[in-house]
Formats: sequence, C-alpha cells, structure tokens
Amino acid sequence: MLLIGQVMVLQSQHKLTVTVNDVPDSMGKISVALYNDAEGFLKFDRVFLSESVAANKGNTKVILEGVPNGNYAVALFYDKNGNDELDTNWMGIPKEKVAFSNAKMKLFGPPSFRECAFDIYQDKTIQIGL
Repeated sequence: MLLIGQVMVLQSQHKLTVTVNDVPDSMGKISVALYNDAEGFLKFDRVFLSESVAANKGNTKVILEGVPNGNYAVALFYDKNGNDELDTNWMGIPKEKVAFSNAKMKLFGPPSFRECAFDIYQDKTIQIGL
C-alpha cells in the first residue's frame, strides 16, 4: 500500500515462479536474484528480491512473492557447495553454473538488463535452463 496525499493506493503484488531446468544434481541450492533496474543489475547490494531453495536434479522451482507491477530481470546460480556465494576463479569468472531470464552468458561477460528483462503485471511463471 502506498499513501499519496490523503489517498491510499493499493499496489498489485504478484508471485513470480522461476522453474530452473537442467539442474545437474540434488546437491546444494539454486539461488535466484530479481532485479528491477539496469543500473543495479548483477550487483549483490542492489537485488530487489532473492530466494534460495534446495536443488532438485532435473527441475527446481523457486517462488518469489510480493512482486509489484514492473520491469524485471532474473539472474540465478547453482550453488553446488551450498556456501551461499557465487564461487569464481581468480579472474572473477564463475566456477558455478549461472543463468539469466531471456538471455545467455556471452563470450566476454553477462547479458545486459535489457536483454534479460520481462514485465510482470500478474502472477507469472518463467523457465530458465542451466
């Protein structure tokens, strides 16, 4: 709910279900981050909503509740060792599998917010392959 002047405005809140396909193992977790702007995309301190669940070999569902109408992008990783961190090598390249909504990792880095973005105006389900 948002108070504007003396009028209360109800903001729509939706459920985003992210189905992660091709999960290689049931060890560890799937960690999903939802971003709501290009400037903060892929910055850990600028995540709008996040959730982690136990990995299930094959498909794993992650549900984010309370998502207002808007434009969003998802980044996720398979936290195989369950340490709640994206493990990288000395050059900062992920050692664990990462994936994005609507886009794939590029040869020289991740996709942009714009390439990954989608709109939410009602409950939504998206699928992302590892």
